[in-house]
Amino acid sequence: MSKVAVIGAGYVGLTTGACLADLGNDVTVVDIDEEKVALLRRRQVPFYEPGLRELVERNARAGRLSFTTSYSDAVSGAEFAIIAVSTPEGEGGEADLSHVEAAAASIAGAMDGALIVVNKSTVPPLTGDMVSDVLKKHNARHRAAVVSNPEFLREGSAIQDFMHPDRVVVGSNDREAAEQVAGLYAPLQAPVLITPNIYTAEMVKYASNAFLAARISFINEIAWISERVGADAKLVAEGMGLDKRIGPTYLDAGIGWGGSCFRKDVMALTAVAERYDYHPELLHAVRDINRDQRMLVIDLLREKLEELPGRVIGLLGLAFKPNTDDMRDAPSVDIAKVLLTAGAEVRAYDPAAMDRSKQLLPQVVYCKDAYEVATGADAIVLVTEWNEFRQLDMSRIKQLMRRPVIVDGRNIYDPGAMKGLGFTYRGIGRE
Repeated sequence: MSKVAVIGAGYVGLTTGACLADLGNDVTVVDIDEEKVALLRRRQVPFYEPGLRELVERNARAGRLSFTTSYSDAVSGAEFAIIAVSTPEGEGGEADLSHVEAAAASIAGAMDGALIVVNKSTVPPLTGDMVSDVLKKHNARHRAAVVSNPEFLREGSAIQDFMHPDRVVVGSNDREAAEQVAGLYAPLQAPVLITPNIYTAEMVKYASNAFLAARISFINEIAWISERVGADAKLVAEGMGLDKRIGPTYLDAGIGWGGSCFRKDVMALTAVAERYDYHPELLHAVRDINRDQRMLVIDLLREKLEELPGRVIGLLGLAFKPNTDDMRDAPSVDIAKVLLTAGAEVRAYDPAAMDRSKQLLPQVVYCKDAYEVATGADAIVLVTEWNEFRQLDMSRIKQLMRRPVIVDGRNIYDPGAMKGLGFTYRGIGRE
């Protein structure tokens, strides 16, 4: 059993802390937000993630997981301090590392012996050097090795991703420290890549997310072309995915990606490239295609409704993806704002994200279910592919609507079946 301090009780930090505790470690999660810590001490989780509340409760009851606002309580006597704080997008697109720097300084102030400091926050190459410098500046008495251990957690399946990872990536200029961090994951029996320096591990995370974002932007561009030549983009993607060299994942044409990672990481990697005098043309295109894809919904609505002022538009789904309440960079926000500005009435329902959405979109009318959204609507846009939307009584939906227009932003419905029910249907890259 290892004593571990996790810095930051956000999505990554809390999931990491709870999972490491479940592996038998003594974990203390520290956060400067007193209200959040008080909530966690009551074994309540401040965001929605399937299974996380139960994991927190079980390990807190067992005494393996605790929460504090005190760095001294968390770091004193610890073998590992894992930095899992936010790295938001800065003004020029670069990663804002101020929270990482502050965390490193606070760790240094609380160190009472040798420590391995692990960067789990998504950070650009050379951040490990910055953290090392901060630790030495604020505590020259004790030795601290810095290790990069990027996270690959997907919202909605974070616990599964942690406990059954495709790979564990660890990198450091101190090989022994890297191997000790790798040892934390030994119970998972997962493939482990230990890179020969810290910069390579830092780069793996950015390269991975940029590639996944590129796949989505690519298939959305293919969808535009497919539609114009009379092809079905969903079947095109299926045919591509059967090629073992390509595979089927992240080839779903739709209204683009959102969330806290893809945009931020693409922008940050772009900023890194430009800092070293390289123009990353592909990364710019990945971002631009995704931005334009959201506005395709508006074009399709105008095509079917002729005008937007006075129209009632329903949104099914608000979160950027299913099984989360995360509204960060959610396509629904941009779509709703454009519709509201155009004079439309916007109604919406989401199984988990409405409380968060109300803070961002107070002008939207929030409904108790999809059927209330449909009542009197001129059009419905499927924004988030929650499973419950796949099981709707579409005949009832049609009867409730004023005009039976469906824009399927995630291509979850069969075009022929929808038209057979009498809907005016538009998917992405398919009629």
